[in-house]
Amino acid sequence: MNIFKKLTVAAAASALALLAIPASADTRIALVVKSLGNGFFDAAAKGADEAAAEIGGIEVIYTGPTAATAEGQIEIVNALIAQRVDAIAISANDPDALVPVLKKAMDRGISVISWDSGVAAEGRQMHLNPSDTALIGETIIKLAADYLPDGGDVAILSASSTAANQNSWIDAAKAAMPTKFANINLVATVYGDDDSVKSTDEAKGLIASYPNLKAIIAPTTVGVVAAAQVVTDEGLIGKINVTGLALPSEFKQFIDNGSSKAVALWNPIDLGYSAVYIANALASGSVTAAPGATISIGHVGEITLDESNSAAMAAPFTFDASNIEAFSKIY
Repeated sequence: MNIFKKLTVAAAASALALLAIPASADTRIALVVKSLGNGFFDAAAKGADEAAAEIGGIEVIYTGPTAATAEGQIEIVNALIAQRVDAIAISANDPDALVPVLKKAMDRGISVISWDSGVAAEGRQMHLNPSDTALIGETIIKLAADYLPDGGDVAILSASSTAANQNSWIDAAKAAMPTKFANINLVATVYGDDDSVKSTDEAKGLIASYPNLKAIIAPTTVGVVAAAQVVTDEGLIGKINVTGLALPSEFKQFIDNGSSKAVALWNPIDLGYSAVYIANALASGSVTAAPGATISIGHVGEITLDESNSAAMAAPFTFDASNIEAFSKIY
C-alpha cells in the first residue's frame, strides 16, 4: 500500500502527528525536507511518491519544519525515531547540527541518507548530490558570464550560511572564476535563508550597495525568484540579469519579462525519486553504502559511491526562452 502524506504544520505539531501515523506498509521512508511550502521540495515529493508506487510496499512520510532551521529538523527526526521508521532521507539545514540525532537514528537500526543538502559523513550512510559540485559551481557563474561579454560585477544570493550544498557550489564557483571567468568580479555573497521576505531584502541591499552590479546569482529556488521580482519591481530589467537555480514553473514569468536570460536546475522530481530508491535499497539490505558500491536509482539510472560515500545524480540543465515554456508544464 502506498500512502503519500504531506504534513503542513509547524515542526512541533509535525512531530506529534508523526507518532499517530499507523504502520501500514512494509517499509516506511521519511523524506525530510528543509522546509515545507517550497516548490522544489514539493516537486521532490512527487518523485518520492512515484518511486514508492513503482517499488511497492512503501509508505512515504513527507515532512519538514515550516522554517528552514536545524532545530526544526532535529525535533522531527526525534519523532521519526520514536515512530521507528525504516529509513530517513534528509535534505539538511545544517551539516553538523543534525549529526547527533541522525547517529541516534542509525544506532536504532534506521537507514539514513542525505540528499540535496548534505550531512557530515558521520551522520549518514551516504549522500546524494543533485549533480557534480564542481559542475554546478561552474554552471552558476557561466549563466551570468554568458551574458556579460565585457565582464562586470556580480553578487551571490544564497540560502542559509550553513547550507552545505550552497556553500560547496559557491566555493566551486569561486574556484572556477580565475581561470575560466577572469573578467567576472564577485563583489558579495549574502544569505536569504530560503525565506522570500529576507531574500527580497537581501536582493534590494545588493542593488543599493553595488551601483555597478550586472548580475545576481541565486543558487536557490527561493532566492532566484525573490531577486527577479526585485529587478522587475525596481525597473532594472536589462540592467541587472538574475540567474541561478530555478524551477521552470516558478520562474517562467521572469524569463518571459526579460529579468533573467537563463537559469538551470536538475529535475527535483528525479531527485526525490532517487532518494527513495536509495533509502529503500539500504533499508532492505540489498546494498551496502561503501566506496565503489553501485546503486540503482530506477529509471534515472545508477550511481557509484566515491570515497566519501557520495554520488551525483545528473548534470544540471539550462532553461531559457527557447525551452522554459515546455518544462514549466512539467515541474
